[in-house]
Order: sequence, then C-alpha cells, then structure tokens
Amino acid sequence: MLNVVIAEDDFRIAAIHEKYLSQMEGFALKGKALNAKETIELLSRFKVDLLLLDLYMPDELGTKILPDIRKDYPKTDVIVITAATETALLKDALRSGVFHYLIKPVSSEKFAQVMGEYKKKKQFIDSKTDINQADLDLYFGTQNQEERKSYLPTGINSITLEKVKRVLKGTEEGITAEEIGEKMGVSRTTSRRYVEYLVSLGEAKAELEYGIIGRPERRYYLS
Repeated sequence: MLNVVIAEDDFRIAAIHEKYLSQMEGFALKGKALNAKETIELLSRFKVDLLLLDLYMPDELGTKILPDIRKDYPKTDVIVITAATETALLKDALRSGVFHYLIKPVSSEKFAQVMGEYKKKKQFIDSKTDINQADLDLYFGTQNQEERKSYLPTGINSITLEKVKRVLKGTEEGITAEEIGEKMGVSRTTSRRYVEYLVSLGEAKAELEYGIIGRPERRYYLS
C-alpha cells in the first residue's frame, strides 16, 4: 500500500482528488494539507510515498518547498497537480525531480492513468536489485514497440501472455481481470498483472465501469 498526501488549498478540489484516489487499488490517503506549512507537517508525521502537490498555495509556492522536500524526505515522490501553466514553474518542478505535472482540472481517467503509471514504475524499480539498459529503456519509455514486445519483465511469461491475448480477442464487450482469471484458471491478481502489462504496451485498453453498488471495475479491451 502506497501512502499519499494531498496538498491542495481548495478543499473542493482536494475532495475530488480524494474520491479519485479511493477508486484505485494500492493507495492509502494519510492526510490533506491546505498550505505549505501543513504539507511539511504531514510529511514529518507519516511515511509518505507520494505527495500530490498544488503549486499555488496561500503561504508559499509549491516550487519553493520542493528542494526542502527533496532534501528532508528523499523517499517521497511528487506529482504536481496545479493550475500553473508558466513554463518557468514547470522547469523548476522538473529540476526538483517530480514524477509528473498535471494541469487542472484533471479528469478521473487522466488521474487514474498517471497514478497507475506511477505505481507500476515504483513496483518495477523496487523489485530490482540490479538493472540493465533494457530495464531503464522500459522504465523511461524509450523502447520502441517491437523492443517492448520482445522484452518480458519478471512475472510475465510468453505462453500465459498469448493466452490472455486470445481471451481478450474473444470478447467485444470487454472483460474484467476476474473474468479473465476464471476463463484461464488463474487468480485475478495474475490475470490483472498480464492484462495491465498489455495496457502498458498499448495492445489493450482499460475503461472504468460503474455498477449499481461497490467500486467501479476495470474492463479490458484489445486496442
């Protein structure tokens, strides 16, 4: 579970981002801050994996506290979510090593996409003791499509991957990870790992389906 802090001075926007976060697996909200001072206080109180940081806060620009965050909380990653469109602020944020920079308003789909990419990349790096160039090309997205297909990360084998593709090919209305698992005789966790890998390659796509009750499900389709 990845611990998250939302730093946003507009409580309505913070509530929206909290709702988006609650619809995703693997994230736990540790707190919300309305200004830079509260942000630093939350980082000092909790082990925070990811900070969702607004740049326009009432007491300090987010870019002003980024160097301190990098120095005092080096294990905390940062995704900027802001209305700031000035190139200078973007450059400052990039120099401070932010994972991504999102401009408000952020749709639930874009939020889910970026958070999903963050989680996958963090898990990918954390699973490695040593890295090679293929790992780095995969992480930074510099592989071409053919190179991605030929390189299979740990936990993905070609036989099972082809089976998942065949299951996806056999449905036009989309299918959940649980349904894929049932068809193949594997766990939901395993089937989801494979189909999310196909999503990362661009060979499949995922859409949220909202049911009558409970959390929305991700349905997968061939691209």
